[in-house]
Amino acid sequence: MNRKRKANGFHHHLCRLGRHGNKFEEVDEAYKKAVENGAASVLPPELEPWGQRTCYIADPEGNLIEIGSWNKPYEEKDLMEG
Repeated sequence: MNRKRKANGFHHHLCRLGRHGNKFEEVDEAYKKAVENGAASVLPPELEPWGQRTCYIADPEGNLIEIGSWNKPYEEKDLMEG
């Protein structure tokens, strides 16, 4: 199932200024804090088949924000790619 399809009612362009953490636990913590502070929960944290833990929240204007982690610290080479 495509998780993004379940996000009906929100703008479907993803803002890549999303929060990426070093550990899976940081995804859950950031998601919980964002929702407690007024963000709309779109898709709760979930481990994706490709190994990333990710979730989606929406800001008050309905823009989707991704929070995700590969469960490893960023290395300098990762910042230079993509």
